[in-house]
Amino acid sequence: MTTWSQWRRGRFWVEIVQAVLVGVAAFVVAALVSTAARSHVPAVLFGLLLLLAVLAVARLVGILYALPVGVVTIEAFDWYFLPPLRNLDGATVLVLGLFLGMSVIVGAVATQTSRRAAGSERARGVLADEQAALRRVATLVARQPSPAEVFAAVTEETLRTARLLRLDSAHLIVYERDQSATVVGSWNLWGPPIPVGTQVPVEGDNIIGRVFRTQQPARIDDYGDATGLVAENVRSIGIRTAVGVPVLVGGRLWGVMAVGSSRPEPLPADTETRIGAFTELVATAIANTAARTELEQVAAEQAALGRVATLVAEAVPPDDVFTAVAAEVAGLFGVPLVGLFRYEREGTATVIAGAGKASPYVGRSWPYPAGDPGLIASVQRTGQPLRFDDYAQIRTATSGPARELGIGIAAGVPVLVSGRVWGAVVVAADDQRPQLPADVLDRLAVFTELVATAIANSDARAEIERLAGEQAALRRVATLVARGAVTGEVFAAVAREVSEVMHLPVAGVQRYEDDGETMTVMATWSDRPHPFQTGTRWPYHASGLAGRVRQTGHAGRVEDYSRRRGAFAATARELGLSSVAGAPIIVDGTVWGLVTIASTDGCLPDRAEDRLAEFTELLGTAIANTQSRAELSASRARIVAAADETRRRLERDLHDGIQQRLVSLALKARTIETMTPQPADEIRGELSLLADGLGTAMDELREISQGIHPAILSEAGLGPALEALARRSAVPVEVELNLGPRLSEHVEEAGYYIASEAITNVAKHAQASVIDMRVDSYDAVLTLSISDDGIGGADPSRGSGLIGLKDRVEALGGTISVLSPPGHGTALHIQLPADPMAVPALPGAMP
Repeated sequence: MTTWSQWRRGRFWVEIVQAVLVGVAAFVVAALVSTAARSHVPAVLFGLLLLLAVLAVARLVGILYALPVGVVTIEAFDWYFLPPLRNLDGATVLVLGLFLGMSVIVGAVATQTSRRAAGSERARGVLADEQAALRRVATLVARQPSPAEVFAAVTEETLRTARLLRLDSAHLIVYERDQSATVVGSWNLWGPPIPVGTQVPVEGDNIIGRVFRTQQPARIDDYGDATGLVAENVRSIGIRTAVGVPVLVGGRLWGVMAVGSSRPEPLPADTETRIGAFTELVATAIANTAARTELEQVAAEQAALGRVATLVAEAVPPDDVFTAVAAEVAGLFGVPLVGLFRYEREGTATVIAGAGKASPYVGRSWPYPAGDPGLIASVQRTGQPLRFDDYAQIRTATSGPARELGIGIAAGVPVLVSGRVWGAVVVAADDQRPQLPADVLDRLAVFTELVATAIANSDARAEIERLAGEQAALRRVATLVARGAVTGEVFAAVAREVSEVMHLPVAGVQRYEDDGETMTVMATWSDRPHPFQTGTRWPYHASGLAGRVRQTGHAGRVEDYSRRRGAFAATARELGLSSVAGAPIIVDGTVWGLVTIASTDGCLPDRAEDRLAEFTELLGTAIANTQSRAELSASRARIVAAADETRRRLERDLHDGIQQRLVSLALKARTIETMTPQPADEIRGELSLLADGLGTAMDELREISQGIHPAILSEAGLGPALEALARRSAVPVEVELNLGPRLSEHVEEAGYYIASEAITNVAKHAQASVIDMRVDSYDAVLTLSISDDGIGGADPSRGSGLIGLKDRVEALGGTISVLSPPGHGTALHIQLPADPMAVPALPGAMP
């Protein structure tokens, strides 16, 4: 039994004694009044007055006093007002005592019963009010409001319950992760409560500390002995006794509902239980809110991921994906700063996308030294997700920008591409914001995976496009090589294709000279003016790129020309060339030259040398093919020249040797004929026949000699020789000559023999009635057009006489075209260079 209960019971016995004394006093007063009024006041009126007095006592002080007063008043009225009157003797006193005792006992019983009934009714009312309050809070919880609404409602309903329980204050408090507590709901009867948002440390012996340590309900009956800042705040609002009930959410201590009273007596024993009903609803509301918040968070996160994934799947440019990721992360985490960084090299990161405060920094590089403890450097160094809950304590090379941006907390997750730390996604906020979520790193990692996928896909697409472009460029160059294009054209094509495929501003093809100290620019391609023009010669240093390539036969590069020596290095610095790579051109196992590519904006791409090597192989093939063609053309030209020289020698030998002897013998025969006497007719006749035979033989020999090499060609030139050839033709020939000054002897001989062979072929195979021959000489090129009206159908591939013509023309470096439709004759178009012996020479080729 509590002291309060004992006090209440002792007080009731005092009331009984007081009722007895009041009854005795009422009898004395009633007796005196009855004696005085007996002769003056009618009995009925006096009785009514006494009744009214008893009713007034009942109304004012209750039945415990009214019942004895009424009984003794009736006795006094009967004994001293109505006859017969009585004297106050022992018997009368006994009767009066019995009536007074019975009336007090009945009044006490009735009072106790009444009070119990009133207490029960009051308890039912309190319980009904509590249940109504709980229903209102439960209804609110079922509507899934915000936590702030729940906190306010619970505090208000606890206030109503506190009034019923005679409490003076109620506070809903949440525990923070940093060993502190924050007031989220408050009420105080006798003054201002502790303000909502007040944060206090969880320390000392007080309600908040006890509940935090035990996770059980706690009470303090005398707050004067409590310690800590919380105790001081509680005493400042007049609280002397308090009870605290924990709020458990998911089995974890979330906060405490603390109620208090300014009265000295302790709070009722069932206070914890009755307040606990509200804390259970608070816990349910918080759990529902947390679950709903988590569900909304997951839904929002999945929607954000879906949007980013759609961009990745649609193969949009990576920059668009980066910007979308920064915006989505900023929206999900509600942070004022999100940055996507790309690591350029050790010690440098560039902001490639940002949201919030990071937006103005996009494109800016953030340098940091090795071993820097900052977030960006640490993520690159470790390749692991990291978070800093107090970034102000970190001394880093980026502390200046961090202070400018007001960064107090930060987290970063690496972007891993092909197992390499490519970059990082960073979120940050100031000190005033609540801590980042515990799972922030895991949630960020999902976005970094999408970023990595976008980068990998972009790299793959870029690689495919690069390979496709490179293969197309290689095919174009290979086509030129297969077509037998001149080397200058191939060199220019390689320079252009290399520059365009690699997206670099300067490319060139150089040939090493025999002096071992210089190289000649064979072709260049550039988007800007430069002195490395085609045909210019440049010295190179043995330790430079060109020297190393020639010595080793392997590709190489130079990353920095700031300290290089030589004319090329000086010019490179003037042009702003920051990096140059070169690959050798190998011809027949010898380093013939090199192909170079240059960058004006940082380092060259990885494997640039390997990509160059594919083009240098084609160049080597083109140069080797050109050398082979040159050697073949030179050989064929020498064969034709040797044949022509042999003809001329035969013609001279016949003319100067046999033909002269035959002429001499014929003259001698004629002389003998004239010296022979007249009678010798037979001898003279024989000598005449001998002279005629020698003349005929001489004519035939002269004709053969002219067929081998007509004398008119040497004496009068190509025009008269062709006219003589036409006159001797078995098929009529119509000749049109447009010849200027005489051409070289080799060209005229070639033209004559080609015309002769063409006319002979027509006579043998064409069955033509006429031949048209047009000969032009213009711009050092001899052109012959020979056509007939024969049967046509000539095909050089079937072994006709045209093969000989084709071989002779091509051996002299000329071209021949044949048009011979069946039934429509044959037309030849032939072009011969001015100097057939001048075989095209390869630049730098050895004789």
